[in-house]
Amino acid sequence: MTVSKISTEPHAQGEIEVFRLANAAGAYVDVCNIGAGVTAVVVPDREGRMADVALGYRDYADYVGDGACFGKTPGRFANRIAGGRFTLDGKEYRLAVNNGPNHLHGGPTGFANRLWQGETTGDGVAFTRTSPDGEEGYPGTLTARIAYTWDDDCCLTVLLEAACDAPTIVNLTNHSYWNLAGENAGSVLGHELRLRASRWLPTDETLIPTGELAGVAGTPMDFRTSKPLGRDIRADFPALRYGKGYDNCWAVDDWRADEETTVAELYDPKSGRRLSVRSTQLGVQVYTGNWLAGSPLSKSGRPYADYDGVAIECQGFPDAPNRPDFPSAELRPGEAYRRTIRFRFDVR
Repeated sequence: MTVSKISTEPHAQGEIEVFRLANAAGAYVDVCNIGAGVTAVVVPDREGRMADVALGYRDYADYVGDGACFGKTPGRFANRIAGGRFTLDGKEYRLAVNNGPNHLHGGPTGFANRLWQGETTGDGVAFTRTSPDGEEGYPGTLTARIAYTWDDDCCLTVLLEAACDAPTIVNLTNHSYWNLAGENAGSVLGHELRLRASRWLPTDETLIPTGELAGVAGTPMDFRTSKPLGRDIRADFPALRYGKGYDNCWAVDDWRADEETTVAELYDPKSGRRLSVRSTQLGVQVYTGNWLAGSPLSKSGRPYADYDGVAIECQGFPDAPNRPDFPSAELRPGEAYRRTIRFRFDVR
């Protein structure tokens, strides 16, 4: 395993840094200090041909301020908070409204559009940043650390950690978009997805959960048996109309705090590449790239189209700060926030 810094370039916030983690077979992952994000994952297909399966941009500076949040770490709170407000210990906090009537991914800048401090760790790369009290409206100073490791089995491990000096809320994830045929291959609607989830979170038309955990049986939300992403995506079903495709959270079956479990499996029949996802997170948001058109130029020099990638975001439940019946997103001094996500690539 080799870990090296492969690129630096100046930016208004500081210096953009890109690191490469390469294994013995030549498969590699690039990670960048913009949003502590993943900018490339190059792995073989069933014939041994290498391709980059992570969507991304030609110019690194385009990762700052992109609406799609390619590969990055949204925060402090990934996903949506209703009305951009929540109450903690009897005090109401107001956040930016940046997604219709709601707050999304930590606000207009959030964690995803800032330069983190990166360093090699021997077997990987770690990014850290301290978010001051009041940043984007969130209470307390929060220090976050995102660590990446890559191994000879083509498994990318993401460790998400945080600590605070005053009560706050936190929900971190990785927001990579995958196309297992290659980032320039077009639509992923032929990819087959399986989820370890028999319940999902219905939402209102603004994609805020209603509070119900509904069974998937008999609905287009049923991925307990692997099926193509596009099989039901045009169904006349409220969730699919609201999001122009899948943009929903599922509750992971048999979830237990601090225990890692299989969450999802994504497979591309054409290339034979398979992505297996394991995590300690209780939920998984699946977003089929319904609004990718208009993004900056891709690594291949063309604009992406809607549905060119799928994000599998292991995280806590959306709007949890306003839902006392959901598992809590609160973090208090002396507590440690620690979550793991593993993306393992192989072929069949």
